[in-house]
Amino acid sequence: MESTIKVEKSENKKNKNSIIEFISKWGTVITIVFLVALFGALMPTTFLTMSNMTTILRGISIVTVIAIGVTISLTVNGFDLSVGSTATFATSLVMTMFVWYGMSTFTSIGLALLVALVVAAVNSFLIVKLRVPDMLATLASMFIFQGVAMTYSGGGSVSQNMARLDGTITTGKVPELFSKIGQAPWIILIMLVIVFVVHIFLTYTKHGRYMYAVGGNLEAARLSGIPVEKYRALAYFLSTLFASMGGILIAARVGSAQINAGAGYLMPAVAAAYIGFSFAGSGKANAIGTLVGALLVGILENGLVMMSVPYYSLDIVKGAVLAIALASTYFRKKN
Repeated sequence: MESTIKVEKSENKKNKNSIIEFISKWGTVITIVFLVALFGALMPTTFLTMSNMTTILRGISIVTVIAIGVTISLTVNGFDLSVGSTATFATSLVMTMFVWYGMSTFTSIGLALLVALVVAAVNSFLIVKLRVPDMLATLASMFIFQGVAMTYSGGGSVSQNMARLDGTITTGKVPELFSKIGQAPWIILIMLVIVFVVHIFLTYTKHGRYMYAVGGNLEAARLSGIPVEKYRALAYFLSTLFASMGGILIAARVGSAQINAGAGYLMPAVAAAYIGFSFAGSGKANAIGTLVGALLVGILENGLVMMSVPYYSLDIVKGAVLAIALASTYFRKKN
């Protein structure tokens, strides 16, 4: 009798652990399904429409691309706080090349990405060479390049037919091809391609595995012959590259460069990257998880807006989601 009770208790405990493990691995997906069902039930004629699903995907595209940059910095156990100001900087660069200098689409995008990599050079120098902690170094560069972007643009927005500081009217136009990049389905396809490429890079190439090794145990990676400093620098260059791409998508979507245009994407990007840790029980930064995290934040924000929740209250929800993601991530690491 006692042995039977012990067996039953053991099986119950095993089943309980299995349920907890399943929720831990797939909690994000379960939450997304729950939110879709909830908002769909509350707003059946508006939320579950193809146009609204497209709106959600278009809305998370920029956040996801910038969050991919954060994700890559997290793989080496770093943290890039400068992605928002990098996006702002890239937005200002690409728009001035169109409006001020009349350059073509691909030339402007290429030059904007190239110049924006200065942010990566500064971050890598501070972190790798001067050994400044990642968060402090990128916090400093965040303020620096936020100021650089505002100084470069003259402290205002950049748009067609704007007046320069000397009073001259600009004649450059934003190419129609560039504007299409910010529209569905192209912006969604760009997001999906970036997520797929980064997933392949991090999961199936030796460089991705080396970056995870550096983030897992820096000293062990160094003793294994991995050039630690090289891969830490690479992480910040890639982080800056994707944040810059996000900035270019902002410009394509809005059609102008606004003051601190990328600042509002920092918190959702960080939330998406950290939520991605729990996806499929990976326990580490990964591109697919980041996409799922961005989708969770996007669905939540879209549903609340459609329910007429004031826009100024949305940051409370985003902050709460980030807090929960951080809590679950670090609690899991502790245990």
